[in-house]
Amino acid sequence: MADIRRLERTLGENVTWNKARRNFLAKFTAALIQVKTVSLVQISAVMSGRAKPDSHYKRCQRFLRFFDLPFAEVAYLVIKLLGIPKPFILSIDRTDWYLGTTPLNILMLSLVYKGVAFPLLWTVLEKKGCSDTAERLQLLEKYLKLFGKESLSFVTADREFIGRDWFRYLRREKIPFRLRIRENLKVTNARGSKVVSARNLFRTQRAGVGVLLCGERKVLGEEVSLMGMRTPEGEYVIVASSTETEEILSDYAQRWKIETLFGCLKSRGFCLEETHITERERLEKLLALLTVAFCWAYIAGEWLARTNPIKIKKHGRLAKSLFRHGFDHLRRILCNQDCLTIRFEFIRLC
Repeated sequence: MADIRRLERTLGENVTWNKARRNFLAKFTAALIQVKTVSLVQISAVMSGRAKPDSHYKRCQRFLRFFDLPFAEVAYLVIKLLGIPKPFILSIDRTDWYLGTTPLNILMLSLVYKGVAFPLLWTVLEKKGCSDTAERLQLLEKYLKLFGKESLSFVTADREFIGRDWFRYLRREKIPFRLRIRENLKVTNARGSKVVSARNLFRTQRAGVGVLLCGERKVLGEEVSLMGMRTPEGEYVIVASSTETEEILSDYAQRWKIETLFGCLKSRGFCLEETHITERERLEKLLALLTVAFCWAYIAGEWLARTNPIKIKKHGRLAKSLFRHGFDHLRRILCNQDCLTIRFEFIRLC
């Protein structure tokens, strides 16, 4: 169990939790990667140690029920483990699913780095449907309290994350943003004399070519820069920005990385949708455990790629992500205890 002890030592250097909590986190993370599911029954069945599965299961339950988990330390841990430099690119999005008739709805703020989104802060919404402005502000203000406004490069989000109060807050607090708006949203024309649908400003442009409009336009009562394009399929991608730059659309494209992250947390990685946990505080703690496992797998993939590069397919893309590269490697080690030739130096990269 040298691998788990090394992970535990790494955690000890980066969090203030007591030894028992660090030991649990290391064992839980290793078991989670082995079984590829958040099912506590399956995790407890393979957790290392002399205790019986029932005892491991109760330990998991006690952690999620009673431990006052310091989420700020998890956010700092993500940045330190990955060595992410400032300023940060943040992507906000929401994912939801149902357990029977109970909606499980997660609003997440992720940090985009090297083309990958990493969980940073999140909140479980005890309702179905979209988040409201107050919930977004609460999440963003948690970030600002931890890292400060000067740490931000920009915030990016999809069409769900708009609204007059939201725009006003971002402009008032001078928070840089790249936010996609609906194509039928009313904006002012070049002279500011008429209000038109946003798509009308890009309707005559060549499909597939991004166009930055000259000067600021008023959107939801705020002056912003607009860049957009009409796709070959006839859809409009229109992005409002706090600053005028030719990179507005490419900056906004960073938002899509959080969709990949959700896929890794769910069907392509840890099967988050298999959880039977519905209580908000426990689900938020479970997400913290997934965050550690996700970062560990990514670090393993990055380390492994230095000596065992990922194949590049004919279309120029990697055959699999760094997360998958590391995730599969860790599973091979953890599920095959006779594999003594594979080392764990990447755990110490932090």
